[in-house]
This record gives sequence, structure tokens and C-alpha cells, in this order.
Amino acid sequence: MKVNVFFSFLVLIVITQTIYGQGCSDAGFCTMGAMKPDQAYGNKINFKLRSIELSQYRGKTTLSPIVWVSNLDATIGINSKTALQVKIPYQMIEGNLGSTKGVGDISISATRQVFHSDKFDINATIGGKIPSNGSDLKKQDNEFGSINQDYPMYYQTSLGSYDIVAGFSLISKKWLIAFGYQDALTANNNNFKWGEWSGYPTPEMATGVPVQYILDHDKATKLKRGSDIMFRVERNWRFSNYNFSFGALPIYRITKDQINTLTNWYPDGIYKKVDKTTGLALSLLASAGYHFNVNSSVKLIIGYKLVDREVNPDGLTRHAVQTIAYVFRF
Repeated sequence: MKVNVFFSFLVLIVITQTIYGQGCSDAGFCTMGAMKPDQAYGNKINFKLRSIELSQYRGKTTLSPIVWVSNLDATIGINSKTALQVKIPYQMIEGNLGSTKGVGDISISATRQVFHSDKFDINATIGGKIPSNGSDLKKQDNEFGSINQDYPMYYQTSLGSYDIVAGFSLISKKWLIAFGYQDALTANNNNFKWGEWSGYPTPEMATGVPVQYILDHDKATKLKRGSDIMFRVERNWRFSNYNFSFGALPIYRITKDQINTLTNWYPDGIYKKVDKTTGLALSLLASAGYHFNVNSSVKLIIGYKLVDREVNPDGLTRHAVQTIAYVFRF
């Protein structure tokens, strides 16, 4: 009976929250290691626990694309204080310009418990992200212009860059406080151009729909993303079988994104900083979980976007995100 009530509660949340929420609009580092939401705490739990998490994510972007991500998240304990995490996503994206699918960027990180007491733990994480492609997936139909033109970043399954990630968290029975930093070490290979999609050489000449929709996509030519910092604060309520959480996730891009521009003087291009790409993205997040036993549980994470950056060449911005996951610990 309790299980049926809980699953009814999950379905109700998914239905009523479909128009809300923003997930981690930061290329994924807010779900790595010590920065993950909804982390369990127990002063008698061995940190060596291993786990497999299978999750399904749905994200509604600020334009038409809807992003579906099936994610495999594996954590392997090395010893009583250190664990490795590997995340492998598979993405499917559908929107007005077409559809794409494929393996997303792979995340690898190591987390170590640096302090333990009866009241709280402090964990630290270092890791990185490996691109699955160069963000240069191309359209294969003639609906807009000719084929083989790069999709804009909202349709790409990879951000196309090697990233480095670091962070730490403080976890107690009631609270999770985390801080993280992410830096893109390389640029991608995206070459989306308005003119090749709209048939007009400059935005000023373009009129009508879907031409105007195409112009709503920010250019990201060989994009080098700026650096991000994040801060997560989360309040948890834990019971014998149920747990709930509510928190805030501010992410600040501290340096401007850069794109490559071709000129007569620089035929190979020169990088130009993009205005209005720094600033705050702020979300409120909530989760609910049910534990079948010490090994097996399900959880749902949703959110609500409050603030976003004005310009987003990386295509990470989401209007709505829901994630439902099954976790097996062994």
C-alpha cells in the first residue's frame, strides 16, 4: 500500500511539474561526486558502498528542442574513504529543426572523504569530462537549406570539450552544502551558421518563420565555454523508507564564452568574447525518494528556474527538467 501511494505521488509530481524546472545547466558538474544532490548521510555507513544508478531525464529547452537522457551512473568504492564515479549518458533530442541522438559526454571523477565526525562529513571531488564528439552533428534532410550543415548547440549530444572539475561538500543528517568549479580546457568544433540554415547571408536580411526561429539560436562557432562555479544548499528530511529534500542551486559563469570569427586579416579565425554570457543561473530543486530496503531505492528530482543568463551559446538552458532514477547499492 505504501509503495502504491508513493508511486502515485511520483506520477502526480511529473504531471504537475512538466512546465517547470531547470536542471543542472552547467555541463553536468553539479551531479558529480561530492556535488551530487540528495546524498545519503549516516555516521555508521561505510563509504565503500558501491552503487549503480539508472535514470531517465527529460529537459525542455528555452527554444523548441526537448532533450531525453538515459544515464548510467556507477560508483565504485576503492577503500573506506575513496570512490570513483563514471557517468555515461545517451541523449535523444527533438525540435523544430530535426532530431539527433547518440552517446553524450562521459564524466569521470574521484571523491575522497577528508573529514568524518558523528555530526557531519566533508568530501572532496576532482574529475573531468570527455567529449563523445566535437559538437558537429549535421542535419540530414533538406527542410531548411542544404544538408550537412551543423546543428545549433541545443541539438548537439556533446559539448565537444574536455573539462576539468573540482569541488567539495559538507553533509549532515539534515543539510548538504556543496561548492564546485568547472573549466573547459578545449574548444568544440561546432560550425552552425545562420545563413546556411535560413538562406540569408546576414540576420538583417532574414524575415519570417522559421527564419526568425533559426536566428534565436546563438552562434557557437568553435565555442570555448567560460568557467563556472556552483553552490548547492539542500535541506533533507529522512525517514525509515522515505526521504525528501528542498534546495537552491546557483551557478555563476565567471568568464565570457568565446567563439571563433573569420576575417580577411585572420583566415583561420580569431576568438572573440561574447557579451552577456557571464552571470547567474539560479534554480530551486526538490526531490522525493523511497527505499525498498538498504540496497534498493527510487527517487525523483525536479526544479524551478528563477534566473538565467541572457545569452547561452552552449545551449544548456532548460525551462523544465524532471529526473526519475533507480539506485542499487551493493
